Amino acid sequence: MEKFVTKIAVVFLILAISATAYSLDINVEVAAKLKADFPNMQFSAINETPVRGVYEIVSNTNIIYYAPETGNLIFGEIWGKDGKSFTDIARKKNMSSKLSSLPLEKAVKIGNGKNIIIEVTDPDCPFCRKATDFFAKRNDVTRYVFFLPLKKLHPNAEKKSRFILSSKDQVQAYKDVMSGKYDQDNSLPVFSDNNIVQEHLEVAAMLGVKGTPNFWINGTHVGGADFTAIEKLLN
Repeated sequence: MEKFVTKIAVVFLILAISATAYSLDINVEVAAKLKADFPNMQFSAINETPVRGVYEIVSNTNIIYYAPETGNLIFGEIWGKDGKSFTDIARKKNMSSKLSSLPLEKAVKIGNGKNIIIEVTDPDCPFCRKATDFFAKRNDVTRYVFFLPLKKLHPNAEKKSRFILSSKDQVQAYKDVMSGKYDQDNSLPVFSDNNIVQEHLEVAAMLGVKGTPNFWINGTHVGGADFTAIEKLLN
């Protein structure tokens, strides 16, 4: 365990170290050492950090630090003397990369406004429905809606998601579902499932979200129906 985790306090001892070049290329030697030390760890990138001998590991949506010389993993943040968090910058870069690679053509596109919103929603989530009502009153948004039906909380959510994604007019189907039109048992029309919902579940997993709603407003994340925060980002 001692080898696996170096106390977060170590991070704060390195804050005053001056910055070096920040590389986006995977270091092959470091990657090999990391795999040898932690064979089950999954990662997509290894970058240099401002701290000599410590590397940034991008693992899904997580930023972890690795010291190959000692074989230690470090969980925490690296801050510069200017008060900026290198870790936060890395997270934003990582998420920006993920957002740019999303299959937006698989999402339900609603609107044509200047503000781009990527949304992960559940058709039976009450807060998601409040968000739908909120955005319906605006003409300055383009929404790309992905579904994450929370089956344990909302048993009918997955079927409703499949219905929307299999509909010829997805936007109208979405509006009907979110309005509560099909909330009564067995009221959902018969449909031929195209199974696109599986790709939506993969998107949610890639973004690291497990609950709804989640929004990215012009690239900035807002978790939950925080309409004050959303309004500020839109304005």
